[in-house]
Amino acid sequence: MRDRSKIKQSKCDLFRTLSVYHLWAKLISLSALLLIFSSSVEAAKCLYISSYHAGYEWNDGIERGMEEVLKGKCELDKFYMDTKRNKSESYGKKVALQAKAYIETSRPDILIAADDNASRYLIQPYYKDVALPVVFCGINHTVKPYGYPYTNATGMIEISPVRPLLKYVKSSISHIKHGVYLASDVISQHKEFELNREVYATQGIELTPVFVKNMSEWMLAYRRAQGQADFLILGNNGGIGDWDDGKATGHVLQEGKLLSVTNYDWMNRYAILAVSKLAEEQGEWAAKVALAVVLDGEKIGNIPIIVNRRWNVFINTTLLEASGIKLSQKIMIQAKRVSL
Repeated sequence: MRDRSKIKQSKCDLFRTLSVYHLWAKLISLSALLLIFSSSVEAAKCLYISSYHAGYEWNDGIERGMEEVLKGKCELDKFYMDTKRNKSESYGKKVALQAKAYIETSRPDILIAADDNASRYLIQPYYKDVALPVVFCGINHTVKPYGYPYTNATGMIEISPVRPLLKYVKSSISHIKHGVYLASDVISQHKEFELNREVYATQGIELTPVFVKNMSEWMLAYRRAQGQADFLILGNNGGIGDWDDGKATGHVLQEGKLLSVTNYDWMNRYAILAVSKLAEEQGEWAAKVALAVVLDGEKIGNIPIIVNRRWNVFINTTLLEASGIKLSQKIMIQAKRVSL
């Protein structure tokens, strides 16, 4: 009788153990399913709206900054408006409607809109003061044309380090009175010139703008500037569709006699001195704001609009030696070296 009782008790214990095991197995399976379901449904979605095209160097830098911050935290989708190569207003409005349709289909949690035309053609007309939050970046100099701030938007204004560059120019040239600003004929460069004009005017220095549409115009304007000014500011070449790096490099080596300066790091191939902002800073900041809003519940209207704060200094040693220009010891110590 005792043996039968023990056997019966062992069977009961085994049954309870198996029951607990099956219960745990079911709970683990259910938890796994819930995790998969919740991650697929609740994963944050960030949509990057670029004013320009993939491969445009400045925007590639913004994307690198965003991707590094958002990796594993927010699913990043991208829409390129391509308005650097397609400059007409009719195209801008058309592609904005395409972007709007994509937003309505993909249903992102937040928009990150880079450069002026994304705000001009898309955000201001269709997403001002709506529920969908927006982080802008890369808007040059001022956001007044687009009516910011909105209740659902914040961003980083892109200010070129014009004042730091001006200090270097003044320390390198005595009795400076006149400069030429040479850039592509696009909206952002007209705004950049106005910023430069205002800053240089405070020091009694006049700037003459020259906006060009193609490579031959750029080369001609560069050559003419050598006999017209005390120094030359090279603006962005983005928007010059037939730009040829080889021609530009050979041209500046042959023709360059003035101090040439720029606020764009990719233009330091053609300028002696560059003081440039960092595209990655724009992308990193925009991505951090996006995460604060979609993951931490921060109200976007409580996040102030700011300006960029970091820059690099470069000297093109090949052009510097060819020109015979002498830069101050302070610049030579601070700057990074590049060469052709």
